[in-house]
Amino acid sequence: MEKEYLLGFDVGSSSVKASLVDVETGQCAATAFYPEREAPIKAVKAGWAEQDPQMWWDNAKLSLKKIMSEAGAKGEQIKAIGISYQMHGLVCVDKDQQVLRDSIIWCDSRAVPYGEKAFNRLGAEQCLGHLLNSPGNFTAAKLAWVKENEPALYEKIYKVMLPGDYIAMKLSGEINTTISGLSEGMFWDFKEKAPAKFLLDEFGFSEDLIADIVPTFSVQSTVSKAAAEELGLKEGTPISYRAGDQPNNALSLNVFNPGEIASTAGTSGVVYGVLGEVNYDKLSRVNTFAHVNYTQELDRLGVLLCINGTGILNAWVRRNVAPEGISYADMNVMMENVPIGSEGVTIIPFGNGAERVLENREIGCSINGVNFNKHSKAHIMRAAQEGIVFSFCYGMEIMEKMGMDIRKIHAGRANMFLSEIFRNTLAGVSGATIELYETDGSVGAAKGAGMGCGLYRNNDEAFATLKKLAVIEPDEAKRGEYLNAYARWKETLAKTLG
Repeated sequence: MEKEYLLGFDVGSSSVKASLVDVETGQCAATAFYPEREAPIKAVKAGWAEQDPQMWWDNAKLSLKKIMSEAGAKGEQIKAIGISYQMHGLVCVDKDQQVLRDSIIWCDSRAVPYGEKAFNRLGAEQCLGHLLNSPGNFTAAKLAWVKENEPALYEKIYKVMLPGDYIAMKLSGEINTTISGLSEGMFWDFKEKAPAKFLLDEFGFSEDLIADIVPTFSVQSTVSKAAAEELGLKEGTPISYRAGDQPNNALSLNVFNPGEIASTAGTSGVVYGVLGEVNYDKLSRVNTFAHVNYTQELDRLGVLLCINGTGILNAWVRRNVAPEGISYADMNVMMENVPIGSEGVTIIPFGNGAERVLENREIGCSINGVNFNKHSKAHIMRAAQEGIVFSFCYGMEIMEKMGMDIRKIHAGRANMFLSEIFRNTLAGVSGATIELYETDGSVGAAKGAGMGCGLYRNNDEAFATLKKLAVIEPDEAKRGEYLNAYARWKETLAKTLG
């Protein structure tokens, strides 16, 4: 009997990754990404960031070709397709499904004034009560920029999409989207449980621009004859899941229930928690979207905390403080003899731009409490990792005030989570158990597709083979030391904020 596979795409701004998951074993059979160096981002003006959607499609095809060859798989062996994608991008197409302009992607900031103007006109109560966020710099505000600055092009728009919707369109010839996707673009009204007509009216958008809504887990469309011929897939293969990269990362770590947390700590860091009731932060220091298992009957919200200054601080310390040529693993060994709290050295890690958790203030990174007669490079290294953890915990306190009971943190064993000091500090301050897994976004998207087409009955069955690599419990004997260090960090932050 031939093997059966699930195919997952993860459409990032750096590359497009594809993975094949063996249905029977749940294991990844092959994975590849293109380009092998970071994909270009067009920045015509300062603060702008655009990519050609055709580039995503081309890279998806190259990745797919490689994994099919690697696994020796045929198109008819693929039973379903799932898509993860970079959030908040704007793709505009005409009636012939032709892309009208490059996509304005997540890190483009030109739409900020449009979101702020709408927020001020509509009021905090209306925006936060219905959208759970300010319109900010999200997809709807980006479309408002196009409407004002490119009116002739705007008149040609048939539908607006997110990057994942575009890939699904190229695969199927059909245009649709999800509630989760609409929520990340500020197009979903959580009170009315319908597209946000009041914001569409504010910006002067026709509701016809919104794509048809399909459930996140469902046969949303099928592979068209044209795409099947182009990609070597079987016509009619279900496309049965899609989600933005952060909700999908949570899915990849089997995070579905209230109180569960998914975290990543690369260049920047993310804490993404599931909330079981509709709520928001009045200061918009964290963002709230519909999670992958949100429905009009079941409230499952994803609360997203993003910290810009995480792994980038650790990398800066390695380059500028640590002995030359030292590895991250060697740094972790050097820090082991430094006690919890770094003997009074405190680092505020916000040196990578304005931080949303600080209400978009840009305060820079600062090193505090250094004693020239006592402290060494190792103290600064440890204080940097502790400062990163403390910034996570600072944001998690906001999430807890929204009603989230944080008991367990799921993370991939990668980046900052490779550090024992980082992990123990996070468990020690938060009081949560940390579980480390081996997974990634394209594998998660493939398993999401298995849920969407009915091959898996539920998430527990889909992720039954998810490999747990380690469990880190809070050290209750040292909890007081961790909390004292965190309290000192918060005092230092308060002084820095003035």
